[in-house]
Amino acid sequence: MNIFKKTFGFGKKKRVPDGLWSKCSKCSNLIFKKLLEENLKVCPKCNYHFVLGCYERLEITVDPGTFVEFDKHLTSDDPLKFAGPKTYKQKLEEAKSQTKLNEAVITGQAQISNIPVALAITDSRFIMGSMGSALGEKITRLIERAAEEKWPVIIISGSGGGARMYEGMFSLMQMAKTSGALARLKERRVPYISVLTHPTMAGILASFAGLGDVTLAEPGALIGFTGPRVIKQTLKQDLPEGFQTSEFNKEHGFIDIVTERKQLKKKISDILEYLT
Repeated sequence: MNIFKKTFGFGKKKRVPDGLWSKCSKCSNLIFKKLLEENLKVCPKCNYHFVLGCYERLEITVDPGTFVEFDKHLTSDDPLKFAGPKTYKQKLEEAKSQTKLNEAVITGQAQISNIPVALAITDSRFIMGSMGSALGEKITRLIERAAEEKWPVIIISGSGGGARMYEGMFSLMQMAKTSGALARLKERRVPYISVLTHPTMAGILASFAGLGDVTLAEPGALIGFTGPRVIKQTLKQDLPEGFQTSEFNKEHGFIDIVTERKQLKKKISDILEYLT
């Protein structure tokens, strides 16, 4: 028998090559990676929308070849000289190395269905997409330029980190700065569409992400100021089913439209045509 095994390979376990499958975070379904990518990283079994990096998001949102990036090399400083097991400078360098980004947001000008827009996309892989001085500055510059050029503004948020504590008040100040820029944009009657993806939390939601003239969200995204676990511990009571999901927020009037990822570009396009 051993001779047959050796000669013909009977009884050998076939190895599945690494990196071919992904596991759904919600239903634990194993999904062939190529199928997942073809489905825009949405689980075909439970409809869980996987988190996308900013350039992945860009690819499925704008017309091909139309994106021109602004302020690409703008990056945060270390105003507090934040110390700890890892310094803030070390965290920044680590995030830059892992994501190939200089900050947790990309900004620029693009076209969606041939309509020129000013676009920003945050990226949760970079220190949880938290808002430091550079992120706030990049978004403010984009909004101010859009106000001059009369470009509709679209900001796609996927930031679970809120204000970046390593920068203290410098980070919190970005909430007021971005909100002020959007108020001036509104005075010029230039539309702003806010798109919320999983997760959009804390200072990001409490500033530019929560101020859209029209607010869209992907299904099942966690959207809120403080996480549900903290709220539950504070209130000492159970929270409603689906609390802080896109659907819950839409039901209570905070979000206008919950839309599938495959339909998101078309929805934005339809809204732009109507508003412009």
